[in-house]
Amino acid sequence: MPERPAELLPFAELVRDTSAHRLWQGQSLGIEPHQGFAYLAGQGCAVPMGTSVILTPLRHPYEAALQARSLAVLSTHNVVLGIGAGTPELVETLHGAPYPSPLGALSDYLTILRGLLSGESMEFQGRRYRMSGGLPRLTHPPVELGLGVLRPAAARLAGELADCAITWMTPPDYVRNTLRPEMDSAAAAVKRPAPRVVAVVHVAVRREGRDPYLLAVNAARQHLSAPHYTDMLRQAGLRVHPVQPVLNARALVDAGVFVTGTAAEVAEKLLAYQEAGVDEVVLNTAGVHTTEGGTSAVRDLREILDHMAA
Repeated sequence: MPERPAELLPFAELVRDTSAHRLWQGQSLGIEPHQGFAYLAGQGCAVPMGTSVILTPLRHPYEAALQARSLAVLSTHNVVLGIGAGTPELVETLHGAPYPSPLGALSDYLTILRGLLSGESMEFQGRRYRMSGGLPRLTHPPVELGLGVLRPAAARLAGELADCAITWMTPPDYVRNTLRPEMDSAAAAVKRPAPRVVAVVHVAVRREGRDPYLLAVNAARQHLSAPHYTDMLRQAGLRVHPVQPVLNARALVDAGVFVTGTAAEVAEKLLAYQEAGVDEVVLNTAGVHTTEGGTSAVRDLREILDHMAA
């Protein structure tokens, strides 16, 4: 969660200057992601960008579509608008009650986004969101709709409605054997192309004095305390429990879900995601950034990207 826009520049410059394809950012309660990305475009560092993910209770889909297409114009590149429902506690804090059905709310949200970004005037009454009207026409690069996916039900929804499925901390075998088949079958059932798969993967280069278990804790403590993440990891075969985030972090490292090693070894291990049917891997150095700062995180990314390019 950047506190100053300049913190984003070294990461955007990596995308501009290396083989990296896109700059990704999750929900931030510091500098809001769309505004941070717009700052980068204004600084002359316009690169493809994506959200992984922003949380639906923070904005109506009309506002989300407006923000995404504005960013596409400002950056002159296609944008991935990745969304997720957030926790029931967050939804209740903002809306007075949790979503009766998080997947139902996400289905409404994606349906409205699709219509608005296609230039339609809509009359839609969903289970949680409604939309009457449309956005004024605006020529802009494409906006790709992404859905945060951890478990089979969300994978099926992505297959039905999303352009890409964005996974987080998902082992490659779990993507291959559980998530990808659900997406493919759901897409085939409604006669549309299967969504591509984007995997956000924690990475860190092994260096003298670094403790990979500490990096994993600092990277993922909140996620490892969340029941939906730990349930996914249990389905994938890891022994985890939401009340033990420190032990969960150790399990991530030991299972290779938090990918560490030399830069060359990290690049080699990431090929397992390609073999599992993942189309785009997001290199997440949050553990290094939180523990050692942005300079160390950028250094790790540059070394890994050099080996990926090779």
